[in-house]
Amino acid sequence: MPASSSTPPVRDVRHLGDFTVTPRMILITALALPIGAVAALAAWALLRLIGLITNAVFYQRTSSELVAPGNHHSPWLVLLAPVAGGLLIGVMARWGSEKIRGHGMPEAIEAILLGGSKVQPRVALLKPVSSAVAIGTGGPFGAEGPIIMTGGALGSLLAQLLHLTADERKTLLVAGSAAGMAATFNSPLAALLLAAELLLFEWRPRSLVPVSAAVAVGTVIRGHLLGSGPVFPTHGALHLHDVDYLLCVVSGVVAALLAVVATLLVYASEDAFHRLPIHWMWWPALGGLVIGLGGLVVPQALGVGYDVIAAELSGDIGLGLVIGILVVKTLIWSLSLGSGTSGGVLAPMFMIGGALGALEAHVFPDVGPGFWALVALAGVLGGVMRSPVTGVVFALELTHRWDALLPVMIGSLTAYGASTLLLKRSVLTEKIARRGYHLSREYDVDPLEILFVSEVMSTDEAEVAEHLALDAVPSVHEGSLHTHGDQTLRQVAETMAVHEVTTLLVTDRDDPSVVVGVVTLPQLLAARRRDQQEARERERVLTIVGPRSRGSAKA
Repeated sequence: MPASSSTPPVRDVRHLGDFTVTPRMILITALALPIGAVAALAAWALLRLIGLITNAVFYQRTSSELVAPGNHHSPWLVLLAPVAGGLLIGVMARWGSEKIRGHGMPEAIEAILLGGSKVQPRVALLKPVSSAVAIGTGGPFGAEGPIIMTGGALGSLLAQLLHLTADERKTLLVAGSAAGMAATFNSPLAALLLAAELLLFEWRPRSLVPVSAAVAVGTVIRGHLLGSGPVFPTHGALHLHDVDYLLCVVSGVVAALLAVVATLLVYASEDAFHRLPIHWMWWPALGGLVIGLGGLVVPQALGVGYDVIAAELSGDIGLGLVIGILVVKTLIWSLSLGSGTSGGVLAPMFMIGGALGALEAHVFPDVGPGFWALVALAGVLGGVMRSPVTGVVFALELTHRWDALLPVMIGSLTAYGASTLLLKRSVLTEKIARRGYHLSREYDVDPLEILFVSEVMSTDEAEVAEHLALDAVPSVHEGSLHTHGDQTLRQVAETMAVHEVTTLLVTDRDDPSVVVGVVTLPQLLAARRRDQQEARERERVLTIVGPRSRGSAKA
């Protein structure tokens, strides 16, 4: 019995697979293991160096313990220490490497997308030192951005010593970055998600497996160096009601607004510094002056601020300090970061988001200690980084407050959605855009990957003969520059790009000497147009027919 015309053709697709992976993945994974270990050691060393500088500057003692700059210091010390730190960073950037300026993640992204994943050796040394100086002298920054850049630099340096492709160098760079982040916060899953959402720009076994191996090694080593417990442990039961989930949406919207304001402030500050009639080397010192002035008002806003974040997430923080952190920390972080100093984004966002939630706790119902601080922290991460899943997992891994999964997810995804509607670029990508490059962070399946040659090719004998006669299309008998009907259009596009042609002959798979059709570049574009139609053209598929309509139809 003949098949119905609507029945799709049966193809032999056994030559295709869910993933494209080769045994090279095993080699890259083996190389990623020592990178994960070295990145973890680098993260530990950077934290110790920050502690050493903080103790030396503010307490005049020799200790590598992470401490807050504190409240009981000479006003001149609070004011001038960040200025001195900024001046030193400016000198290091001008005569060392300008790549140390900034908070680390845009620089890592730029190295991946534009630099072939090649990082200069001097950056691997100067970036952590400059960041330790910035934070140790009172800078309101985090260590994670510099650690991401430093771990990535270490991975890139090893890759550059070997005979690898740019994609393989990218994998090892990201392996070092993710391992360093995991070792800093004991957050392996968040580090892996951040790598996929923000650094790898792909979700493929060839990169995810090596990166996850490096993250695992970095996390294990972190356990021996810094402990395996949560960075900000929380206690007490949660008592959630239905209205609280709606308030999580409100918290997410407010977090998005705060994220947008902070992002706009960073780049407004950067624009203002660019208009100054002095060399950029002096900008970090001016940024340090802003930090010092803020420290005179709210000393707790200086430094990494892990103690303040812990107080916010435990619910043990006063209203006056909450407001001070929310205002002063946001201002000095955003304005000084625009000066081109060296420091990270995540820890300041923890503190600012936590302060927002601690303020909301005075208005919203009491759910549990630090609950609203946690929801707002995840919301600000989702709004600032535009990596909402990472923000959710990050918040939970930092606190081990797994029973807050749903409300945290609601807050983070709400902030993500609202911030993307309000602002085109994030604080992590605007710098790249300002240099004239476009970065898209939307990931979907290539429509050419799910369409076959047989669906678009021309089988017209005259057209096939015409293309056979063209010099641009080699004869089947002269080689294999051809394709088959059961190949995907993505493979066709890649073949055209490699061989710089716009037409391919389609041959029988069992007998390559038989030409069954021809596929051209316009036909590939037609397939892409079909995908656009599905995204833009609206139609009503179902209609509701009422009793009166049925009666009218019967009559």
